Amino acid sequence: MTVAGNIRGPGASPPAVAATAPLVVIVEDDEGIREGLQDLLRSVGLDAIAFGSTADLLAASLPDRPGCLVLDVRLPGTSGLDLQAKLAATGSRLPIIFMTGHGDIPMSVRAMKAGALDFLTKPFRDQDMLDAIAVAIERDKARRTESAGTAELARLAATLTTREAEVMQHVVQGLLNKQIAHALGISEITVKIHRGNVMRKMQAGSVADLVRKAEALKVPEG
Repeated sequence: MTVAGNIRGPGASPPAVAATAPLVVIVEDDEGIREGLQDLLRSVGLDAIAFGSTADLLAASLPDRPGCLVLDVRLPGTSGLDLQAKLAATGSRLPIIFMTGHGDIPMSVRAMKAGALDFLTKPFRDQDMLDAIAVAIERDKARRTESAGTAELARLAATLTTREAEVMQHVVQGLLNKQIAHALGISEITVKIHRGNVMRKMQAGSVADLVRKAEALKVPEG
């Protein structure tokens, strides 16, 4: 899980946990609420770690695992909303659920417009929080799966030669071999060879599959 770097809670090293096991990070200055949330999450089998301020969070490190961030809006020092902005600036895409005892429409609108997944007003029902966290975790898992797939496609694309990459760009445009040959100033037989190499290296079973992969990589059209 990346939140302005890796975050690990203070104290003894945590027990070994599967790298894919979700982790919920809580930032809440009220100790009672903080501990209550941890107990709630652990009661349903979720791993949770809590901090009393954004400063404590940013000074710590955590393993890179799927999960979400549960943030109080009003916190000592940097507020939850300001932390949201800071994380967004670093490129963090970790789902955020806000909670507040001072909720109002402007804060809610600002949080949601900035990408917050949910905004719960205290006192909230335990089930509402659990439901929001379940959605957030599934979204983060999906994002990670997509990112891993894109990274693998990028690795495959990096094996293409410059000419093969050019041929690929024209293929995903829907051009015929003779049209590609004319555009690149090479023979049609050479295009066929490059095209075959592209399909093999990109592990594409069809032109449609190649187009899908190119779109995922945002390969520019020739």
